[in-house]
Amino acid sequence: MAAARYAWSGWIMTETYEVTIEQLKQIIEKIEDGNTSLEESMRLYEQGAALVKRCETLLAEAEVKISSLSQDA
Repeated sequence: MAAARYAWSGWIMTETYEVTIEQLKQIIEKIEDGNTSLEESMRLYEQGAALVKRCETLLAEAEVKISSLSQDA
């Protein structure tokens, strides 16, 4: 799936972004549920931070693509 996130297909990009956002939501719920240890919460936080970076990358790539398409039009 990592390779797919760099594809320019709108479907793949959207799906990957949406899946990543859903993963972030699940991590937040797990951290906030009150039943997660500090150690597990820290591990989840690190995963969440990596997912946020992935989302930022996907959004930046989408912005570049949109700008390119706008200039070509």
